[in-house]
Amino acid sequence: MASITALLFTQNDGLRLGRALETLYACDDILVVDHGSRDATVRVAREYGAKVVDARPGPSPADYVRSCRPESAKAEWILCLDPHESLTEKLAASLFEWKSELVRGEAPAAPAFSVFLREETAEGWVEVPAAQTRLVPLAWNSWKGTLPAHEPAAITLEGEVLRFVFP
Repeated sequence: MASITALLFTQNDGLRLGRALETLYACDDILVVDHGSRDATVRVAREYGAKVVDARPGPSPADYVRSCRPESAKAEWILCLDPHESLTEKLAASLFEWKSELVRGEAPAAPAFSVFLREETAEGWVEVPAAQTRLVPLAWNSWKGTLPAHEPAAITLEGEVLRFVFP
């Protein structure tokens, strides 16, 4: 079965991080790259079983995943999420289904996978119009900050990422 490592970059996100981490049950590993948090971020991440590393200048997001995996374990895919986002149950189910299809040799060939987002606002939930590339192979080298750059050929997964604005 394909291995997925969830990757989150944090800084003082202790109030909202747990909500994100509890939705990552379709992932095999969780890696939190912390940028000097002074709140409960690191403690919360470890309570959810995440591996926590300190951010440092230079590495790409994929470099963190590569450096934190034992040689024997191969993270094949990286799922990128912000600490104020969560997966819907439908998206988690899509990830499980995709992993099963890979085992059976029935998964669609894609360079990457995208998801739609819904964002919380004071007026209610708003759908973000364009899908965002969020699931990429470990060899991915096109990044826009801590998230993958847009891949036009990415296949969109069913389900959504929910982006919370309020703690």
